[in-house]
Amino acid sequence: MQIDVRHASHPEAVRDFDTETLRRHFLVETVFASGEIRLTYSHYDRMVIGGATPLGPGLTLTAPTAIGQETFLAERELGALNIGGAGRIIVDGTRYDLAKYDCLYAGKGAKDIRFESADAANPAKFYLVSTPAHQAHPTVLLTREKARHLTPGEAATANKRSIYQFIHPDVCQSCQLTLGFTMIEPGSVWNTMPAHTHDRRMEAYLYFDLEAEQRVFHFMGEPQQTRHMLVANEQAVISPPWSIHSGAGTKNYSFIWAMAGDNKSFTDMDHIAIADLR
Repeated sequence: MQIDVRHASHPEAVRDFDTETLRRHFLVETVFASGEIRLTYSHYDRMVIGGATPLGPGLTLTAPTAIGQETFLAERELGALNIGGAGRIIVDGTRYDLAKYDCLYAGKGAKDIRFESADAANPAKFYLVSTPAHQAHPTVLLTREKARHLTPGEAATANKRSIYQFIHPDVCQSCQLTLGFTMIEPGSVWNTMPAHTHDRRMEAYLYFDLEAEQRVFHFMGEPQQTRHMLVANEQAVISPPWSIHSGAGTKNYSFIWAMAGDNKSFTDMDHIAIADLR
């Protein structure tokens, strides 16, 4: 297992970041690697994101030094959403089968977490998000059919999309983690516009289902000091609480969003008028 630690950046410092520095601090270029677990530990609300891509022998989630515990979920909770082939997650001896777009929530105190693929030639790709937890909640398998489904946006503004809320107060109990994914409809490209911030929570995005030659322009930064990064398929972005987080693709795509912070209210956001962005 590999883990990379990312420290928090003050917004005034980010104003002076060039492209390379911006990407080094906020972009995770390699989330999935065959036969490995790769993690990135962010000091924004101490969220951990990463990918588990099991092949033949499977992979066990252990606790690296950055976690500071004997087991990974001793004081944490975990969301795992599969964007690859069929797979399974074994939590303390109980097996959960996940097809593509299925999600598992594992609560604080789970000790043995193992990831396996049904077919090593078409491996599962489990996107992992973990946040600190103050109490234990039950482990729950959340299929795509169990998710809360929303269909906002319209073709006229190129943001017609489907939102699937998995780890969300209306679907699954958690301590502070919320997680789901959004599928942009063909012919649309925007994931969030008008943009917003929510200073009470940080967020992370994983972009996926994007063709190899296509890119997403991910917009971030203070509303009057916006910046952008070009993001490829299966790359992730760490979004600070003070930053907008919006994107437009050269073609339609999907992305997993996950948040952590002071509340779990999906609609708690401070909207920024398009005319006020700079």
